[in-house]
Amino acid sequence: MTDNEKEIKDAVQSNESKGKDNKDKDNGEYEKICYMCRRPESKAGRMIEMPGNISICADCMQKTFDSIQGSTGMQYSDLMKLSNMNFINLSELQGEIPRRQKVKKKKEKEEKPTPVFNIKDIPAPHKIKAKLDDYIVGQEHAKKVVSVAVYNHYKRIANAKPTDEVEIEKSNMLMIGPTGSGKTYLVKTLAKLLDVPLAITDATSLTEAGYIGDDIESVVSKLLAAAENDVEKAEKGIIFIDEIDKIAKKKNAHNRDVSGESVQQGMLKLLEGADIEVPVGANSKNAMVPLVTVNTGNILFICGGAFPDLADMIKERLTKTSTMGFQGELRDRFDKEKNLIHKVTTEDLRNFGMIPEFLGRLPIVYTLEELDKEMLVRVLKEPKNAILKQYQRLLLFDEVELTFDDGALDAIAEKALEKDTGARALRAIIEEFMLDIMYEIPKDDNIGRVTITKEYVEKTGGPVIEMRGAALLEQKAQ
Repeated sequence: MTDNEKEIKDAVQSNESKGKDNKDKDNGEYEKICYMCRRPESKAGRMIEMPGNISICADCMQKTFDSIQGSTGMQYSDLMKLSNMNFINLSELQGEIPRRQKVKKKKEKEEKPTPVFNIKDIPAPHKIKAKLDDYIVGQEHAKKVVSVAVYNHYKRIANAKPTDEVEIEKSNMLMIGPTGSGKTYLVKTLAKLLDVPLAITDATSLTEAGYIGDDIESVVSKLLAAAENDVEKAEKGIIFIDEIDKIAKKKNAHNRDVSGESVQQGMLKLLEGADIEVPVGANSKNAMVPLVTVNTGNILFICGGAFPDLADMIKERLTKTSTMGFQGELRDRFDKEKNLIHKVTTEDLRNFGMIPEFLGRLPIVYTLEELDKEMLVRVLKEPKNAILKQYQRLLLFDEVELTFDDGALDAIAEKALEKDTGARALRAIIEEFMLDIMYEIPKDDNIGRVTITKEYVEKTGGPVIEMRGAALLEQKAQ
């Protein structure tokens, strides 16, 4: 045997051993899917590896032989017996099959199935709200509603039995609040505290099946990806659909409403609970992507949106009575009321463009308050991940103390109110005046403390900079 032949043989053996190791790692969790019939390995049997990371079951391979050779041609099983050989596993030479193209195996059913959630492990509503208080300022009513709804939802899953006489329905939620009030941050924090898979998607890209855009099933496919393709884990997760007001029914539309009412109609089965065929590792169905069935009966759906102009519809409803007589209403009575959105009803949402069937599957409707100056100041300094604490931590790496006086915080909040984008404006304002400080501080090792003043925020003065020795003396004096 020549040296070249030995090198080729050693390379093939090493690739085979790597492929076996990869198989051993995945055999316990993931299984392959037939490229032609889409059946998993547990149903179709052992797969045959083909070039390009393609797996084909023995039945589909036999059908391929029949189509080529005819009904009297050579049988695939006879070929395997006669030649006592197997196809070369070319995928092992090319590397491991990407995990995103595999589906996690379902656990075998036991005689006494163990519950996925133990009721004792689910925190009580007051504990969930206490954890949310550490990260979110204000919005007391919204946090209370979310805590109770989530607790009841997972209590329903933990105690679900097919023999129960009383079947508890899902508590899907509709969250209404102005932009920058913390809708997405509330759901992110909630999923982080509960340690459940979370998928956040945007309703603006959803269209009816067959049109350009994401299919409605892509909402569930994102949750499956967040659960690492574990179907059982994904079926207990949370899906947050943001910008839900963008799929409102279009008014005076002569063309087909493929991104409005049609999307609401298509989402009805998702919200209520149904078996959905979901593409694995992709947003849309096609011949190259395997499909898996996910049941949405235990998935908690939370929809959120700003619903612009909804306050005007509420005002119109409240002032519908005549302005004349003893029971007359003044037309400008609600003009100066900021949180008019708290008076929202199902009638207002229907006038906005949401269909009754869609609203019926979102039984819990609650609103978030618009952030005022006092709340914006609290958002700056109170939460665990407050913006000011982040900048203080960054400068602490340079051994510099960063402080803000009360006038500076008020000035930042006033600027944010002018932008009318809620808490989102705070980051942009701070980034603007902190740029020079973050650039200049590393130049001088003698700087010990920087105090941001109101004059510096309003660009009428500069920050107060103290040298390291003076800062240490002041700390010792205190």
